[in-house]
Amino acid sequence: MQMPLKVSLAAHDIACERGGRMLFQGLSFALEPGEGLLVTGPNGAGKTSLLRQIAGLLPLAAGRLSVAGAEADMSIAELCHYVGHLGGIKTALSVRENVAFWASFLEDGERSLDETLKGFALDALADLPAGLLSAGQKRRLALARLFAAKRPIWLLDEPTASLDDRSTVLINRAIALHLHSGGVAIVASHTPSNLLKHKLALGKEHVA
Repeated sequence: MQMPLKVSLAAHDIACERGGRMLFQGLSFALEPGEGLLVTGPNGAGKTSLLRQIAGLLPLAAGRLSVAGAEADMSIAELCHYVGHLGGIKTALSVRENVAFWASFLEDGERSLDETLKGFALDALADLPAGLLSAGQKRRLALARLFAAKRPIWLLDEPTASLDDRSTVLINRAIALHLHSGGVAIVASHTPSNLLKHKLALGKEHVA
């Protein structure tokens, strides 16, 4: 099954309930290829939960999600890269081995490992055990899966957390290139961004 490079993604009156508390409801948005959405709001408003719903990790309390441009039997989750607060890094493996695992698991070896490592300035750390990395280096390693395999939808939860200015430039450049190639990006962050066309403020009136 070939992974599409361009899809559109839409949410139709979706709702999220956690622990008996309704975090949001009646939420809708539509993203065409090359468009991004910045999700903001106070802690506990549901930013992470929204990303996890799109990634298929949490159920919808109401509404539906739809995608166009992919094969009918391909789920939205298969089309997504989700990078949350936990990096999913195997600390006993080297930096290179972590990236190689993601490329193999996600069944995409088109981009070379060296190219992926250079994309997030990890090439000099390639043979170092991941457990020895700093918080910022681990964050860059977690984000490297974006380059390890192609996915048209990126779901990024506070992607610049723990990153220095140089590393922030790298992830912003990666997002810009993804959008330029027709990808979709949804970023939950407290930091403003000029890269993302649409804005969604949870905990307030939703404007997407």
